[in-house]
Amino acid sequence: MSDRIVLGWRERVSLPDWGIEDIIAKIDTGARTSSIHVEDLVDIGEGKIQFRVVTNRRKRQYALVECTEHKKTIVRSSSGHATERHVVRTRLTLAGVTREVEINLTARHTMTNRMLVGRTSLSESFLVDPSIEFLTSL
Repeated sequence: MSDRIVLGWRERVSLPDWGIEDIIAKIDTGARTSSIHVEDLVDIGEGKIQFRVVTNRRKRQYALVECTEHKKTIVRSSSGHATERHVVRTRLTLAGVTREVEINLTARHTMTNRMLVGRTSLSESFLVDPSIEFLTSL
């Protein structure tokens, strides 16, 4: 177990397939899957979707992403509210480790953290120290 990387409760991650290099994500062991805030999601046909990822809220910067939809799923919030979400697969880099993960696409307008990294993306490589943030990305 000593070979696992210790993360803080918030870290900077990259999504290299989407050209996103430095987005702040909450490391959320309570969430099974990862999720990210997207805007203007459209189905462009043949299994492809297009959406914008907010990369900087203050400067209103976006990354326009086009990718294949992996599936749709029902996600239940901690309050029990269920919503259908689009799920995509892409590479995520966290603390120098890159792996392919599933990310569900949602609206997180009211949330401080626009991305959550869930426990299935963390398994076998990481431990989380909830008392500190940006432990690996200072």
